[in-house]
Amino acid sequence: MDQPSSEQGPEAEAHLRSILATVPDAMVVIDEHGSILSFSAAAEKMFDYREDEVVGRNVKMLMPSPDRERHDQYLTNYLTTGKRKIIGIGRVTTGLHRDGSTFPMELSVGEAWLGKRRIFTGFIRDLTERQETLLRLQDLQSELAHVGRVSEMGTLASSLAHELNQPLTAVATYCESARDLLENDPDAETLAMVREALDEAAEQAVRAGQIVRRLRDFMSNGEMERRVESLQRLMNEANALALVGSREHGIDVQLSLDPRADLVFVDRIQVQQVLVNLIRNAIDAMMDSTVRCLAIRTSREADDLVRVTIEDTGSGINEAVAPQLFQPFVTSKQNGMGIGLSICRTIVEAHGGRIWFEQGSNGGTAFHFTLPSGDTKA
Repeated sequence: MDQPSSEQGPEAEAHLRSILATVPDAMVVIDEHGSILSFSAAAEKMFDYREDEVVGRNVKMLMPSPDRERHDQYLTNYLTTGKRKIIGIGRVTTGLHRDGSTFPMELSVGEAWLGKRRIFTGFIRDLTERQETLLRLQDLQSELAHVGRVSEMGTLASSLAHELNQPLTAVATYCESARDLLENDPDAETLAMVREALDEAAEQAVRAGQIVRRLRDFMSNGEMERRVESLQRLMNEANALALVGSREHGIDVQLSLDPRADLVFVDRIQVQQVLVNLIRNAIDAMMDSTVRCLAIRTSREADDLVRVTIEDTGSGINEAVAPQLFQPFVTSKQNGMGIGLSICRTIVEAHGGRIWFEQGSNGGTAFHFTLPSGDTKA
């Protein structure tokens, strides 16, 4: 590869300093070993480090797990193979503040040569405000959807009542008639009429069941767009949305992602819906806890499955609702509708997995769900 020359000397240094002081996005320059060479004023404000505190240190100090542990290998792989995964592409990921809290960010990395020395420049944009706006919009959309669901449920209930009224009324009428016919000693003709009434009642009961079954089939007839996805990427994107505001609440997020469990064969949007739902539930459960630790783990299971675990240090699940927790309209939240976990179960089971919960190791709750591995599909 040709190595283009560049300006050298005090003028170039002053030019670089002016850029670092004024560039609106955070700018971090590193060498081939990952050591920080320059740290812009916006980066100082974003990460809460002074430039003299980070220059010479590995840039992975600005990353939470598991990126922190994997960054050096990512850099080595690129230098060895030349295959780009982030450089010149950009992605949404998670940054680490000085105080240990995380935040969503958009990272773009460029590559350049200074004489014979190769450097990498990262431009970082804090997405917290954007994600908070998106979250507010989603809350508004959820409220509008809730109003729509209530309206639809009212219409559905009215239609269902109308459809079921006739067969259920007929069942009651036939049963009452049979009871009346049996009040006196029935003769053979009367018994035949009783049998006919009971047959008619059974037929109408079956009809009512068919109405409910058709409705259930109609509501569950959704299609999925499944493909091989990176679970780490899905997790990063879901975290960027679900963890908005976690810094203010003092949430300590610990990720432990098994690289053997990275590829999954899923519908991306639906699985992110499950992740966001469970993570936000975990955060809500810890609002009154003195210790607020959210642990997110992945592991490889048997039978080509991948397990995801989301564990909190909240107060746990109320024993009264625990047996029916994944049923619709069952909730332990004061203001919850009780449909979130039901939707999660529907999505997970539609993927061929299962979802369950158990008491966490720190007294909270650990939710687990499995997904099909994408290794055989890749």
